[in-house]
Amino acid sequence: MKQLGKILVLLPIILTFAATQVEGARIKDICGIGGVRSNQLVGYGLAVGLMGTGDDVKNGYTRETIANMLTRQGVHMRDRIADVKSKNTAAVMVTANLPPFAKNGTRIDCTVSSLGDATSLQGSTLIMTPLRGPDGEIYAVCQGPILLGGFSAGGASASVVKNQTTVGIVAAGALVEREVEMDFANAKTFALNLYNPDFTTARQMANRLNAQMGNSISAYAKDSGTVVIRVDDSYLASLTTIISEIENIDVPVSMSAVVVLNEKTGTVVMGEYVRISTVAIAHGNLSITIKENINVSQPLPFSPSAAQSARPTVVDEKGGAVMAPGGQTVVTKDTDVKVAEEKRKLLMIPQAVTIQEVVQALNAIGVSPRDLITILQTIKAAGALQAELRII
Repeated sequence: MKQLGKILVLLPIILTFAATQVEGARIKDICGIGGVRSNQLVGYGLAVGLMGTGDDVKNGYTRETIANMLTRQGVHMRDRIADVKSKNTAAVMVTANLPPFAKNGTRIDCTVSSLGDATSLQGSTLIMTPLRGPDGEIYAVCQGPILLGGFSAGGASASVVKNQTTVGIVAAGALVEREVEMDFANAKTFALNLYNPDFTTARQMANRLNAQMGNSISAYAKDSGTVVIRVDDSYLASLTTIISEIENIDVPVSMSAVVVLNEKTGTVVMGEYVRISTVAIAHGNLSITIKENINVSQPLPFSPSAAQSARPTVVDEKGGAVMAPGGQTVVTKDTDVKVAEEKRKLLMIPQAVTIQEVVQALNAIGVSPRDLITILQTIKAAGALQAELRII
């Protein structure tokens, strides 16, 4: 009886522990804080120092850009723009992402892409390029050596290229000059936006936050993709600490039943909740092979003796043998057609309640991934696949 009493006491604790071991993900991995995001920047500049692999002299905008740059440096080239050569220079577009809360002086990476007909940016240097945001304001300035992940080399009749040689990066080459204003420290209310909106996940997230954060916050699910959090006035001074704790809370993630098919690569991906109703399947391949053979009969050369021996013998009506008038090349075509069809029996797949049973049932058919794509599409058309079918 004492042992039974101990078991009855421990049972609620075990059930509570098991209930907390629900498979889920951290909040910071499945959603983002509303308003906290990066901003895209873009700029137009010049890459110099190329070894004859830059833009062609016929490229008008590269020549104009070189003339404008030299004019700003005190070298007046507007009247002699026809003399500007650009094979060692390339016009490029520079892009970067300004991270949230970036301060003045922060360095970020930039991507440099050739805009003209340059064949390679290897060994080049990006001249100071202002990077602008969607509002037209300059938020960063980029300059520095361009690093490539490949190379190109060649001669008059052969060449070799590895990876992309017209796109590179300037590591930590952009210097932030303007901050994006964001008064987040005094925000009493903020939102968590789910990357994959789902009503169940949003509700579970709100319940988990209210249960673990105590009286410091109150959370509710506004819709399938938004969880609104209100911070108590007494905790506004420690908002950063509260957000840090919120980000690391595990939340059960509810997924939809989805089957993703990629017909280009033959890839099939199925989610956890994919189910198949009882269905019978017969799948066989029909292959037709057509082979053309050309037969050529070539007579001997037409020398006096060879021509005589090469003539075929023809039997006349009286039974006498006479020589044919001469040899002739004969070409005949021989077509061979073969048809092969797999003989597959009708296979019944029982209703599957787990993803493991679904995989085992489909493996029992013994087909390739590309055939499996066709089978899944047909099962969906029959109404036996209880999942969304996405083809990419």
